[in-house]
Amino acid sequence: MRLLLSSWFLTPDTRPPALPGNLRTGRAAIVMNALDEHGRSRNRNLARESRTLETFGYSCEELDLRDYFSAPEGLTHRLTDLDLVWALGGNAFVLARAMTRCRFGDALKQQAHRSEFTYGGYSAGACVTGPDLQGIDLMDDPTILPDGYPSTTAPECLGLVPYRIVPHWRSEHPEAEGAERATAHLTGHGLPHRCLRDGETISIQDVSKVVI
Repeated sequence: MRLLLSSWFLTPDTRPPALPGNLRTGRAAIVMNALDEHGRSRNRNLARESRTLETFGYSCEELDLRDYFSAPEGLTHRLTDLDLVWALGGNAFVLARAMTRCRFGDALKQQAHRSEFTYGGYSAGACVTGPDLQGIDLMDDPTILPDGYPSTTAPECLGLVPYRIVPHWRSEHPEAEGAERATAHLTGHGLPHRCLRDGETISIQDVSKVVI
């Protein structure tokens, strides 16, 4: 499994190196759940991300994790039919809760042996790959619970990389100030982290070689 972690959304002019040239199914699923508190922007963002991924050779569909809140066993089969899962930005705590509730991490691990499969995301979609969301509470509101989200579901992370990702660092973005606060907090507490400016990405060709 590959990882493509970005601070901001991709542009169609350059194919990121983490995306393989040879695809098995050519299907990509876009996870919008970080935006579940902002339903009105959903269609616009889905269309933008679909257009970009289509230039890289994917056919796109939405993967709404809420569909698996009460039936998480179906998610593994869904991911098996995909070459890419791309998680958008928004509220990292909302996204992490959605992933916890549907056991997304367990389903994702079942794809770890597939060299052509990629998990990717920007902003919140990248943040959830770390060990936890420490510091991100200085950027995102951790108390938000969209409709249908149980308050007892913890915002657990995927633990795919051994550091926290701070997006929008020193960028022309409304959350840049929060990113500075998050970075100062993580540095002050000696917690491993990576800061990403908008336009920067982390590409990992084989997640099994990442030391956690």
